[in-house]
Amino acid sequence: MSDLLQRLRERGWRMTAQRRVVAEVLAGEHVHLTADEVLAQATRRLPEISRATVYNTLGELVTLGEVAEVATDGRAKRYDPNAHHPHQHLVCSGCGAIRDVHPDGDPLAALPTAERYGFTVAVAEVTFRGRCPDCAAGT
Repeated sequence: MSDLLQRLRERGWRMTAQRRVVAEVLAGEHVHLTADEVLAQATRRLPEISRATVYNTLGELVTLGEVAEVATDGRAKRYDPNAHHPHQHLVCSGCGAIRDVHPDGDPLAALPTAERYGFTVAVAEVTFRGRCPDCAAGT
């Protein structure tokens, strides 16, 4: 059972066949699928699942804090089930591939106190951009 499915069961989330399929599609490492990609994979597993059900389920998972929405450079939002494990993202500026990364150190430490303008900073979201090996080879 995936980490996401386990967390949802522990929360007592009503596990319909459709919700289960969406959660199963999101299982794994470095998963950052668009809603349409989730729909396509879910439809292969459960042909009668509707677009509305997939989109509504993704919205619920985000609201619950079990899945994070990742938006990069005006591309379609992607859904990251790794919401409970602090990490940053490495994004390819060519194809849009996304990988989870875990840099050493505290990203908040890089922000000098004077640059916080009195804010109490709770979270830092850092996105590293570059080109993946496939896109770099094509240049």
